[in-house]
Amino acid sequence: MKVLVPVKRVVDYNVKVRVRSDQTGVDDANVKMSMNPFDEIAVEEAVRIKENGIASEVVTVSCGVAQSQETLRTAMAIGADRGVLVQTDTQLQPLAVAKLLKGLVDQEQPKLVILGKQAIDDDANQTGQMLAALLNWPQATFASKIDVEDGKVTVTREVDGGLETLSLALPAIITTDLRLNEPRYVTLPNIMKAKKKPLEVVTPEKLGVDITPRLKTLKVSEPPVRSAGIIVPDVMALVDKLKNEAKVI
Repeated sequence: MKVLVPVKRVVDYNVKVRVRSDQTGVDDANVKMSMNPFDEIAVEEAVRIKENGIASEVVTVSCGVAQSQETLRTAMAIGADRGVLVQTDTQLQPLAVAKLLKGLVDQEQPKLVILGKQAIDDDANQTGQMLAALLNWPQATFASKIDVEDGKVTVTREVDGGLETLSLALPAIITTDLRLNEPRYVTLPNIMKAKKKPLEVVTPEKLGVDITPRLKTLKVSEPPVRSAGIIVPDVMALVDKLKNEAKVI
């Protein structure tokens, strides 16, 4: 069984995000970039499935600029067998990514696609669901536990009311939540091995996909600065301010 794992290059989660001066987007010049944390969880889960003897190959995929090869190498250092980069300088939106992934799925014919539930840059939470719709495959989102056995995958997912367990027939799409696993520490020997693993570069044109943006960002702005708090002398003063100033009661 082959497992396909899409990964995205994003601004590192430890970096304080700054908005460009022209308010067209986030400033990523000279900023540390890394793999999207939810995608890292997806790679770890796919590698564990392979280590358990269920999967025969883990293929990692990224769509974006040439520097995304670094992200793919990180995924291969975790344990993926090879990588595929759909290289483009166009700003990709979720539907375009889903169409590119569908083209790769048609080529690779995996039985399972595991990806992060969302990217921490746009928080769209759309690509996995769109890919499932394009492929007409069953899907399970926000997975906190995955069991693959006898041509089926059982997924425990986190919902507002608690946990929900789904049984899907393969092939299927799964998006990972934070509590699915803890990704392993990437060691130097594995980083060196990853440099020798095959990495293929293709273009959207080769996949026959139109990636023209359909949405236009009008403005990106930082949230308003929080005003300083005050100390009130007693409960009555607190109630008065909540009622007359904050108007929340």
